[in-house]
Amino acid sequence: MAAPNVLFILTDQQSSRALSCAGNPHLSTPNTDALAASGMRFATAYSAAPVCGPSRACLTTGCLPHQHGVIFNGMTPDPALPSMGELFRDAGYDTGWSGRWHLPAHRPDIRGFECLHDESVNLGRGVEGDADVVDAAVAFMQRPREQPFFLGVSLCNPHDICHWIFADPDEPESTDGLPPLPDNFEIDPDEPEFITECRHRQHYGNEGPVSHNWTASQWRSYLGAYYGFTELVDVQVGRLLQALEAAGLGEDTVVLYTSDHGEGMAAHRWVVKLMIYEEPVTVPFIVRWPGHTAAGLVEETTPVSGLDVLPTLLDCAGIEVPDSVTGLSLRSLLDGAGQLGREFVVTELYPDTEKPEMQARMLRTRRHKYVKFSSGRNPELLFDLEMDPGETRNLAGTDEAAAELARHRQLLQRWCEEREDPFR
Repeated sequence: MAAPNVLFILTDQQSSRALSCAGNPHLSTPNTDALAASGMRFATAYSAAPVCGPSRACLTTGCLPHQHGVIFNGMTPDPALPSMGELFRDAGYDTGWSGRWHLPAHRPDIRGFECLHDESVNLGRGVEGDADVVDAAVAFMQRPREQPFFLGVSLCNPHDICHWIFADPDEPESTDGLPPLPDNFEIDPDEPEFITECRHRQHYGNEGPVSHNWTASQWRSYLGAYYGFTELVDVQVGRLLQALEAAGLGEDTVVLYTSDHGEGMAAHRWVVKLMIYEEPVTVPFIVRWPGHTAAGLVEETTPVSGLDVLPTLLDCAGIEVPDSVTGLSLRSLLDGAGQLGREFVVTELYPDTEKPEMQARMLRTRRHKYVKFSSGRNPELLFDLEMDPGETRNLAGTDEAAAELARHRQLLQRWCEEREDPFR
């Protein structure tokens, strides 16, 4: 069987909860919904590092930040690690990339890929550049060729919400039609000191202080804006998928759709990324592979990670997965051939460029989520996400969860030892 084409679609700052197919009634994402309806959606998918550069290095190397070396934006992955474009190019694929790269520059040197977008394209604003990014991707898709292609399309939105926040929006004249505040809007009075310190950081993802004194109406306005930017990027996703079908390539192409990280979405009064609450750390994860994935499947319980993108795509293409890769191929799930054999996923957080010693690790099992912070009062979180999906009751320190806390501590310690993670 011939090797499939690959279309890798990456949005920026899209939470897994910012999809209408995920049950959110406050926005409409018909094109992404249609992709999910024709493929498999993983409902428990996590960013491996919830901020742009570190996460993208995870996606393209299959390694965690302490392994590839990108712990903050602006850093470059270890060049000794094989990268996505290089692996597919060396296997005979025609490789092209359109849009944001972020490791560290947007253009023009994108490891292993032909850079498709023009220098004039504004990659920092989705409302200005995403359509041009898709134009360049469609042109690449339509080229005559004899070998399979790998096309990466990295869209900016809904990242434009960052610019919206920094504009310090006024009180809306009316809240009619604005989304309601989430049930987990309020801050836990016993919030870990680590998180509180991050709220007031004036550098590196410093949208938090801007939102600190927002009224409830301003928060609702922010949610409406975020959903609007998400709907805009869905339009561009539709253009890509329509072009793929128009070129007669739909049946021969693996499509994988995800995001680098999520968005706070007003949960716990949090905006943007750089935190381990569900909204900023979860991402969409959809795979369509005609003849392999059954249409409309939703995998609810198996936790997956951005680390799994590279090994999954390599496996689908019949390319050997390097030993350096920490993530796992999801092909057995896509084929309906069995379980993944994974108990948990781990996410790394480095929230402060001036304090690299500030770190956290998140370990997500099928039912619980455990977080350990490197410093501060109340340095642990444990949530039963089956009973408390909004993360409103921290079970760390309670008698009822003592056994689960001990189990998750042990899992994380063993993981750090096996992966030579200095966090241990």
